[in-house]
Amino acid sequence: MESEHAEPPRERGPQPVPPSGGEGALRVVLADDHPVVRTGLAALLESVRDGTPGVSVVGVASGGREAVRAAVTLRPHVVVMDIRMPDMNGIEATREIGRVAPSVAVLMLTMVEEDDSVFAAMRAGARGYVLKGAGQDEIVRAIRAVAAGEAIFGPGVARRVLGQLSRPLPQPDPCPALTPRERDVLALIAAGTPNATVAARLGLSPKTVSNHMSAVLAKLGVADRAEAAAWAREAGLGPGVDP
Repeated sequence: MESEHAEPPRERGPQPVPPSGGEGALRVVLADDHPVVRTGLAALLESVRDGTPGVSVVGVASGGREAVRAAVTLRPHVVVMDIRMPDMNGIEATREIGRVAPSVAVLMLTMVEEDDSVFAAMRAGARGYVLKGAGQDEIVRAIRAVAAGEAIFGPGVARRVLGQLSRPLPQPDPCPALTPRERDVLALIAAGTPNATVAARLGLSPKTVSNHMSAVLAKLGVADRAEAAAWAREAGLGPGVDP
């Protein structure tokens, strides 16, 4: 008869790998849910023989939680992390590694190249982002760079990052107290639109438009409609609206 208090099956942990790569080699954990990818990447990294400190794969993980445990127990220099993994995705795992093993660098190596994923990974603490399909030299260079504290991106990702950084910064809201409807009214007033026309365009009664204007004057701290219109034009609300 089985015991009522049988011990539950233990959760599978990260798989340590016998170190190689020589003395002074960079210790790396590979986190990817595809065994073929892990095996191929390990073989690629272990084959590096360029006279500089080698790369030693000391562990592999098939999911985000295993990657976090490997970062804590194996203390690698770098975790090479995929994004789409079971139980905890690579971005969440990266954030957790930053909390529990902050000395471990994370390099994202993934097929995912959407801007949102790139910037989410950077915000989570990843030091690099390289797309799968990169050559051996590029991957090894990225591992060494993040281990040295540098930030590195693959060519396609770098163009996206630079494109985002070159965009003009959003201007701060000059008057966040205004409601969306008050902004609509003010924009039309700034364009010289009479109250009756404002009411017709916005589907409001003239009385409601007057009430909105009174609220706008109070929030802007101006005395009359002309001052409100001048303020709105300076803030960029008036031009482009047909009276």
